[in-house]
Amino acid sequence: MVVGAFPIAKLLYLGVRQLSKPLANRIKAGARRSEFFKNYICLPPAQLYHWIEMRTKMRIMGFRGSAIKPLNEDAAAELGAELLGEAIIFTVGGACMVLEYSRQAANARRKEEELNQSITDLQTQLTELTLVTETQDTQLREVNRLLHSLPAPAQK
Repeated sequence: MVVGAFPIAKLLYLGVRQLSKPLANRIKAGARRSEFFKNYICLPPAQLYHWIEMRTKMRIMGFRGSAIKPLNEDAAAELGAELLGEAIIFTVGGACMVLEYSRQAANARRKEEELNQSITDLQTQLTELTLVTETQDTQLREVNRLLHSLPAPAQK
């Protein structure tokens, strides 16, 4: 395999993904401190996650009608902050994948356009050469006709 240009885009994507982890940790810490963030952003997804998880576990163990108690506020805030941090990391990773895919697709389109342009140029050159060949063939026939129409040289 030929070594290409340094993959700076991939390095930038990796850097963004690595920076997303500390960013997610800071957002989680802010979510734990802020009442608005805690009550409206962290708690509802955490309670829903807890309810789904417990409901699934209870069904697997065979308890169908058991009531599920909600998490206490501190545990729900902690779980919500963790879910938020994981969602941020997942979103950044997904965005990096989408950007890399679109970059690769753009490169593939560019290469295909270059190939199509090259093929078009070759077809144009072939047409021009065919025309030149036909023109030269016509000129050669005219020269041969003129040669045959000349009187034969006298013999000594």
